Amino acid sequence: MKSKLLIIGASGHGKVVADIAIKMNKWQSIAFLDDDKSLRSSMGLEVIGTSDDVFTHIDDYDIFVGIGNNDTRKRIHEVLETVGASIPILIHPNAIIGNQVEIGDGTAVMAGTVVNCCTKIGKSCIVNTGSTIDHDNCIGNFVHISPGAHLAGSVKVGQGSWLGIGSVVSNNIAITNGCIVGAGSVVVKDISKPGIYVGIPVRRV
Repeated sequence: MKSKLLIIGASGHGKVVADIAIKMNKWQSIAFLDDDKSLRSSMGLEVIGTSDDVFTHIDDYDIFVGIGNNDTRKRIHEVLETVGASIPILIHPNAIIGNQVEIGDGTAVMAGTVVNCCTKIGKSCIVNTGSTIDHDNCIGNFVHISPGAHLAGSVKVGQGSWLGIGSVVSNNIAITNGCIVGAGSVVVKDISKPGIYVGIPVRRV
């Protein structure tokens, strides 16, 4: 771990990431990179360049991808891994994390979340505000669990999937890679084909 943190992305999701980092109080300084060249600061923190400048800061900063889009976050995270960047895990102090929980590098766990025991969360995931993940879940890499989503026990979510705000997943359910579950939807059966699923219970659209 380094004494300085650099966040790629200074808009909505990046701001929340920065807020978590500030509250963790582990870095002497925090700054942003953002491709909007007119942006000079965000959250009171300096924007010191664009995403292309990240390679000049690898030795001095921990680097975190503060971008909400799963595909974009995955692409940048994998580049950072390739060049040996130090990628932290960000967990809000008001999150509740159970025993024997594994969380991958580059994952952000937001305020008010609950992650219960024996759950594994992959790298560069978003566990968003007020969501709950119960015992023995397995969340793949580059997944976004939106605010207020609730996953019961022994749920599996495949890589790159996105569970919308307020969605609910019943226990012992498996959701395959690359799925989008719409806001407020309820999943009561396994989802084996990638796609967009909405409704109560969900159906593929």
